[in-house]
Amino acid sequence: MKTIVVCSGGLDSVSLAHKVANEEELLRLVTFNYGQRHEKEIDFAKACAERLGVPCDVVDIRPIGKLLGGSALTDDIDVPDGHYAEDNMKVTIVPNRNAIMLSVAFGIGAANGADAIATAVHGGDHFIYPDCRPAFIDAFEAMQKQALDGYADIRLYTPFVTVPKSAIVTAGAKYDTPFHETWSCYKGGDLHCGRCGTCVERREAFHLANVDDPTEYEDPHYWKSAISKAESSGLE
Repeated sequence: MKTIVVCSGGLDSVSLAHKVANEEELLRLVTFNYGQRHEKEIDFAKACAERLGVPCDVVDIRPIGKLLGGSALTDDIDVPDGHYAEDNMKVTIVPNRNAIMLSVAFGIGAANGADAIATAVHGGDHFIYPDCRPAFIDAFEAMQKQALDGYADIRLYTPFVTVPKSAIVTAGAKYDTPFHETWSCYKGGDLHCGRCGTCVERREAFHLANVDDPTEYEDPHYWKSAISKAESSGLE
């Protein structure tokens, strides 16, 4: 299956790229500059492509990103600390982000003879991000079949959509993903902050997968209290 991976440079998408490179035919990576708080993650996507010996398309959609205001990932709004299960994490939603990126990726796929577009949405995203849920994935794939009818037949490959992030760590370890060469933190400092939702989720995933976490965190212990708070609130 000739596959293009949408890669942010994070743990999930880099692990997916390594999985595809081992199980399918990896054509290229596609990453996006949508005006996010930092572009650090793009460098990690490029490094992944170089490591796997494929091109990396960096798609500049910053003019679109400027119109998608109100998110802590694109505006001058503080990134909240805590677990993704908390309501305050809704401020990290970039409206329609996945739909926009996947539409572009499917166009690139059609132009390059791809059989599949792969994205690393997973079960842990469902609570906060509607465009990471199975219903969205099914509907988007059906829409693309109509959009490319008679021109290309491309599937949307989402092997992690029903599993937790810990399963991605397990899959990544199976294919020797260099976890230290991935970037998850929304704050974009010198080190992973250890406090934002994606850092907490990352640290928890390694713990649940029983895999050593090579990540350096500014606050390496916060994740435990964040998870405890979520559990006591009945959110997780």
